Amino acid sequence: MSVHTVNARDAGRHGQVFDVIGIGFGPANIALAIALQELQFSGTRLFLERHAGPRWQPEMLLAGSDIQNHPSRDLVTPRNPRSRYTFTNFLFENDRLFEHLNLGLEFPLRSEFAEYVRWVAGFFAHEVAYNQAVTSIQTDSASQLYCVTTQAGDRFYARSLVLAPGRTPVIPKAFAGCAEDRVFHLTQYLGRLEQLSRQGELKRVAVVGGSQSAIEIILHLRHTWPQLEIINVQRGYGFRLKDTSPFSEHVYFPAFVDQYYYSSAEAKRHINRHLHYTNYSAADADVIGELYVGMYEDRLKGKERVTIKGLHEIQSCTPDTHGYTLNVLDTRDQTCEALDNLDAIVLATGFRNLGTGEQDERFPAVLKDLAECLACDADGVIRIGRDYSLSAREGCSLPALYLNGLCESSHGYGDAGSFSLLSLRARDIFTSLNARLGLEPAAQKSA
Repeated sequence: MSVHTVNARDAGRHGQVFDVIGIGFGPANIALAIALQELQFSGTRLFLERHAGPRWQPEMLLAGSDIQNHPSRDLVTPRNPRSRYTFTNFLFENDRLFEHLNLGLEFPLRSEFAEYVRWVAGFFAHEVAYNQAVTSIQTDSASQLYCVTTQAGDRFYARSLVLAPGRTPVIPKAFAGCAEDRVFHLTQYLGRLEQLSRQGELKRVAVVGGSQSAIEIILHLRHTWPQLEIINVQRGYGFRLKDTSPFSEHVYFPAFVDQYYYSSAEAKRHINRHLHYTNYSAADADVIGELYVGMYEDRLKGKERVTIKGLHEIQSCTPDTHGYTLNVLDTRDQTCEALDNLDAIVLATGFRNLGTGEQDERFPAVLKDLAECLACDADGVIRIGRDYSLSAREGCSLPALYLNGLCESSHGYGDAGSFSLLSLRARDIFTSLNARLGLEPAAQKSA
């Protein structure tokens, strides 16, 4: 029975065994779905997605924001420029190609790229079971199958898994236990702000972080609520310009993946120190300039709508009579200050990588049931193969298992949430997966 002819939930009920199940159907596994189709994967497949439909960064679709990424670095072009699933063809088929070209934008609008992602996902709707949040992954040593259980109570069986669960938001310890309706990560931004604005006028909001996302949020707050006081708290001196040198951008080239993967741990730390500002704790020139001019214009009018607390560290976050108070430390003179009566605190604090640092995780949470069987390094961090495969530790056995994304610590900056290498990573996973499963290309199989 083919995945093309069976209802996804019925497949779970009937105990169908799929050749591959992909967990998550965001850009990484959408790129994989394209590769499986175009490279003629002959096996059955199914994708499980926890949300009700395809989506990409829905809480950060801010007016005027762009993707900071060349549009040809999309879901498929670097692997197959002739594909029907390119961003250019999306524009063409939606009768917007010339209008888009006439905009003269260096990067596409984020809202349009989100539409592109949904458009591509729509072609694979028959391969996806939505509203299926995975709660556990078990293996049967006798049958060498995975059993994936979802929150809906369904079970799905597979000979192999490709995991693309998305990155885990970083919530600093100071905010542990804070009510999520007022203290929330940027991945909840638009929804939470809409809820709060319905409850009453927003007067005072803090944004934590010094990243591109932090400055985009400040600009959105400033334009949306003209009377709002906005306080930015960051460890850096101020918003730093992102390193967009064409030489630094080589970190998003395919050759860099091999260079980085086969480097020693010390060499990787050295590379990271030099390349940190290509992707982290920095912002693009256009948004920095927009905020700086806006703050100057406010001062001309005798206002102080945006305050930047640079070189400050957050000590604690506590509820007060109105909302929350942030207790911060000025690292220049070690003085403390209480920022009180905050209606909301937005955490532009990034995402967890794999590692042993305070903000890292040793393995993605979706792998909790398999963690004891996975091969790890001396620090207990899972080992990832060059082909993005995870292997079993000595004495254990696991069917084919892949991590599609989240591999920045092993494969470099192309795995740091960028679209740049999605399609090439999907090709690498396809090639390895096809060999592991021993499948013939579909064209040969039907001959």
